[in-house]
Amino acid sequence: MTSIDFDQGLYGRLRLQAGADWQAYIHHPFIQQLGAGTLAESAFRRYLTQDYLFLIHFARAYALLVYKMRTLPEIRAAASSLQAIVAELPLHVGYCANWGLSESEMASEAEAMETINYTRYVLDIGQSGDALDLLAALLPCVAGYAEIGLRLLSNPATVIDGNPYAPWINNYGDAHYLHGVQAAIDLLEQVGDQRGAESRFDALAAIFTTATRLEAAFWQMGLNAQ
Repeated sequence: MTSIDFDQGLYGRLRLQAGADWQAYIHHPFIQQLGAGTLAESAFRRYLTQDYLFLIHFARAYALLVYKMRTLPEIRAAASSLQAIVAELPLHVGYCANWGLSESEMASEAEAMETINYTRYVLDIGQSGDALDLLAALLPCVAGYAEIGLRLLSNPATVIDGNPYAPWINNYGDAHYLHGVQAAIDLLEQVGDQRGAESRFDALAAIFTTATRLEAAFWQMGLNAQ
């Protein structure tokens, strides 16, 4: 898999409804500077440290999603995503080591308010709503990173050779990652069909857009560290 149609189905409608907030997220100056190779290393290290803490809570959210599912195929699909995140953490730690960041150092770092706001929002949606609500809160991160990675890789202005952030860019355009993203979008569509997404669209869009705004704030948190 080398591409995903982000415009189709329930996901495409939620993404479109997010409008300017979605564009501010996927075209954030943090991303533009990362693609150009001009992002300050202090900003990237701040992002990496907080992303480690974020992934721990994201795994908790996916564990909650497993619990919220009703059928065995749904449970398997959600559990697969949970396992992917848990498996990603050692890879993330290894990647961060190349930037001089140890796991113990990251684990002892205080959570930024942006990290707290985002992760606790997602967990609150999962606790107070059903699986469809939680998926709407999770997808801006899962699928948004794929769109960002693919956009950077297809943009002639993106610098790959000599760019210290090239491995990060390549990771989110990787076929394995894209396969997982497509599975997450498919799960959203399936659960949406079963749990009345059409009649709940406005509420789902509000969740999706709020998570999108929190994603942009997470980029800004990193950028503020430069």
